[in-house]
Amino acid sequence: MGHYAFIEDNNMVTEVIVGRDESEIVDGVSDWEAHYSDFRGQVCLRTSYNTYGGIHYTDGEPSEDQGKAFRFNHAGIGFTYDANLDAFIPPQPFASWVLNENTCLWEAPFPFPDDGLNYYWDEKNQNWELVSPN
Repeated sequence: MGHYAFIEDNNMVTEVIVGRDESEIVDGVSDWEAHYSDFRGQVCLRTSYNTYGGIHYTDGEPSEDQGKAFRFNHAGIGFTYDANLDAFIPPQPFASWVLNENTCLWEAPFPFPDDGLNYYWDEKNQNWELVSPN
């Protein structure tokens, strides 16, 4: 099975479907991106369910075959498709976060603390704030 994202004129993902595997040939059809695009009248691009941050995962672990990493991230509704990077990019969570073009993921101005505690991003103060245990 393959996964496909429908893209509007503004490069926004509007729907993600499960479709034919890209290696399947059915009734002479082998280009499923083109088939779904023609059927819907909307651009359709393949997306990889197992790719995140430009890394392909198998059973939760980075795959030995990184040739399967495809378009940086599995598309989701509200994601943007960047043709220059050939990447699906999630919505920017905060105005201060910057896109890492090596992963096509947004990064906070400061790394998430690695002390094992729970934090949330405080956009007003531009910092990670400890979640109160109460």
